[in-house]
Amino acid sequence: MPEAVIVARLRAAGCVFAEDEARLILTTASTPQEREAMVAARVSGLPLEHVLGWAEFCGLRIQVDPQVFVPRRRTEFLVSQAVALARSGAVVVDLCCGTGALGAALAAQVEGVELYAADVDAAAVRCARRNLPGVGVFEGDLFEALPGGLRGRVEVLLANVPYVPSGEVALLPAEARLHEAAVALDGGGDGLEVLRRVCAGAPGWLAPGGVLLFETSERQVPGAVAAVEAAGLVARVAVSEEFFATVVIATMGLDRS
Repeated sequence: MPEAVIVARLRAAGCVFAEDEARLILTTASTPQEREAMVAARVSGLPLEHVLGWAEFCGLRIQVDPQVFVPRRRTEFLVSQAVALARSGAVVVDLCCGTGALGAALAAQVEGVELYAADVDAAAVRCARRNLPGVGVFEGDLFEALPGGLRGRVEVLLANVPYVPSGEVALLPAEARLHEAAVALDGGGDGLEVLRRVCAGAPGWLAPGGVLLFETSERQVPGAVAAVEAAGLVARVAVSEEFFATVVIATMGLDRS
């Protein structure tokens, strides 16, 4: 199938970046049959990353399985903030890890980190284990999934929590709403329910001076900062116009007494 034909089919299906998508499909597919299947799947509305089986994130090729949350480019800003704070050999946890993209990206940029990851969704855990070979990836509800030996040792806690308010999930683009697990999108009534649980539990797991980093929306910043401060952590907000991203950095005090 010529590239021009693929581009035309994708454009007719509403794919804005049809040329780029066609090139990715052509370079990923290993046979004409696989290429046709990929084009048909994309035309049907399947997210490109699920069609390809991977997503580019921080320069890495992250494997993405069906129904697993696709890492967003804006979240690269969260990773950059974490990289700036992580020391070589730091104990790092990727909570609500999805594909494990955040942990993988940080580990690729900071030497010798001791990385752990966890997610409540079994499909995400299976996917993350492939993206994080040799890393402990655990299945369970937030901190309950982690080994107890990490208590008080975590220096960098990445938590890409769901933060879409329940009433707004139905307004999400179909690619997310229909093809990603609801548990990775729905943040409860105001979108901050999971975040509050993470903030409340974080002090028991962070090392002195440790940091919790999470993404949120601009309008949710006051509520997110309030959750951080209610947990006894100190909040700082970082904003990127380039990535259209807002990240809250919550720091544990040095004195745990």
